[in-house]
Amino acid sequence: MSEVGYGMWGMASWTGSDDEQSFASLQLSVDNGCNFFDTAWAYGAGHSERLLGRLIRSNPDRKLFVATKIPPKNQGWPALPEYTLDDCYPPDHIEEYVRKSLENLGVEKIDLIQLHTWNEDWFSDDRWLRKLEDLKSRDLIGAIGLSLNRWEPWTGLTAVRSGIIDAVQVIYNIFDQSPEDELFPACLENDVAVIARVPFDEGSLTGTLTAESNWPEGDYRNKYFGPENLGETLKRIDELRNDLPSDMQMSELALRFILANPVVSTVIPGMRNPRNVAQNIESASKGSLDDVTLASMKRHKWVRKPKPWSA
Repeated sequence: MSEVGYGMWGMASWTGSDDEQSFASLQLSVDNGCNFFDTAWAYGAGHSERLLGRLIRSNPDRKLFVATKIPPKNQGWPALPEYTLDDCYPPDHIEEYVRKSLENLGVEKIDLIQLHTWNEDWFSDDRWLRKLEDLKSRDLIGAIGLSLNRWEPWTGLTAVRSGIIDAVQVIYNIFDQSPEDELFPACLENDVAVIARVPFDEGSLTGTLTAESNWPEGDYRNKYFGPENLGETLKRIDELRNDLPSDMQMSELALRFILANPVVSTVIPGMRNPRNVAQNIESASKGSLDDVTLASMKRHKWVRKPKPWSA
């Protein structure tokens, strides 16, 4: 896989994105070597998946790796401790949504299917796994992955250490370095791929966030950067600027920090326009950060616990 993949959350009509601009961005990424695309049925009730299907059909001579996610049956994000497997991923629901995604994408096989939420308690009820292995035996899916809840990387440890999954998707960036503590060593030991999401902390790590920032109605960032989070985030961004090399944009620093970690298989920034694509691919091409800069990033680790506004 390409070390810079494509996160397609922002490419669904309900976010106010433009399909033609989205498609131009996707195609530019392919033309520049990107071959891993992460989407989900929940991104616009299949809208993002259909857009990816169009991209696949437009590039018949290129192998584009497709990753998508099964939504929880109860539409509950994140998975709360009281949610049962039957609330979220009963076997018939898994099969139903794999088939929906196959139809949206227009492919015969999904390279990586992921549960969009995860509760460690579900590990003891293997019906979800038996269903996914059944789909794998029928060549409808290639690999099995989990998308871990925000700021709860430890919930994936049991599954990773069991050797039964192929990949985990987890938030990892300059602020959210907790996956390095236990999850990454377990992934390395068990040969589990790591997909790093939210590389720019929903945009704060691009260096453009201000106290006056606002977004279209319905945009998740209006909730995420609400009163409980905005002030502290801006404070930490100001502190980070003290360690920002003079010849580097903050977005470049953020992306190269992630790619410097050899455990990360690919990072999936959301790229809403061609300018974002070009900038991120150029940043990645510059390689790892120097040791001094990389070491300075460790003091910006921010240990957080899930809140209602972070879901």
